Amino acid sequence: MNKYVLLVVASVLSVGAQAETVEFLNPPGLMAKGLPFSPAVRVGGQVYVTGQIGTTPGTTTLVSGGMAAEAKQSIQNIKSILEANGYALRDVVKCTVMLADMSEWAAFNEVYKSAFTPPYPARSAFGANGLAFGAKVELDCIAAR
Repeated sequence: MNKYVLLVVASVLSVGAQAETVEFLNPPGLMAKGLPFSPAVRVGGQVYVTGQIGTTPGTTTLVSGGMAAEAKQSIQNIKSILEANGYALRDVVKCTVMLADMSEWAAFNEVYKSAFTPPYPARSAFGANGLAFGAKVELDCIAAR
């Protein structure tokens, strides 16, 4: 009887302890070669997109045109990563925004609202000094289904 009880308890406890599958996502042509991170990671039904700056896909070259142009490209990069893995911007549930100059927050919001529609994802925004490659904005997102 004791062995049976222990077997049942162990079986019940192991169900909750099963790990989600973790998959590192690297769609071809979207990220510059040699960078020490994955463009995205899928854990179960969630996709964590690494911080995107306004670089031309496959390069470390920022688009010209300032913060608004970089923001549009950052969002396009996120969209491309998501779509290459069967997700879309409408699946985004959380964004983190880093701005080199917080005085551009309102201008960033205009770009953001052109890509995301209500109900908007949860979001944090803060000023950040020294974004990669001299970027003016960086954006990371979590998508879920």
